[in-house]
Amino acid sequence: MNLYSGYMNKLIDELSALPGIGSKSAQRLAFHLMNMPKDRVMRLADTIVQAKEHVRYCKTCFTLTDQEQCPICSNEKRNHEVIMVVENTRDLAAYEKTGKYEGVYHVLHGAISPMLGIGPNDIKLKELLVRMEAEVEEVIVATNSSLEGETTAMYISKLIKPLGVKVSRIASGVPVGGDLEYIDEITLLRALEGRIEI
Repeated sequence: MNLYSGYMNKLIDELSALPGIGSKSAQRLAFHLMNMPKDRVMRLADTIVQAKEHVRYCKTCFTLTDQEQCPICSNEKRNHEVIMVVENTRDLAAYEKTGKYEGVYHVLHGAISPMLGIGPNDIKLKELLVRMEAEVEEVIVATNSSLEGETTAMYISKLIKPLGVKVSRIASGVPVGGDLEYIDEITLLRALEGRIEI
């Protein structure tokens, strides 16, 4: 049953299509947008369009940025000899919140999942191997503690260990089946500090 006019229904439908937004949240957001001043709504819409047009992948680590290199990769104070491998940009952001990791990252944009038809060539593994040509001391595998994350971690270890680079895995403390983006900073920090070589 349609409770609102066509435009309102369309707005609610578009908002509810976003991840993590159900129909009730979409309704609340739509009402909020309708109550905002027009100039603020236009600024929000313009910001979304500009981000879509200008944001791309960092040429080094593949996180999202509007520059050729992200601020982390272009920071000379970061330790470029230690690379933390994460599944997505949200995981990178979760580790950055701890304020304790001083290395750089590599974003895979997924994990190996034969059940979903995602193989090693479907994520940014070749690009990680290219980075191994530079001087790298350690690769920290910080994929999720899921079956896919563990599979990806073992695959990375088998790829990189023969190159003579230390490969470590974040320690437990991150619950099995948990997504890094939802875990608090203390738990993430403990997992980082307690990592083990694989």
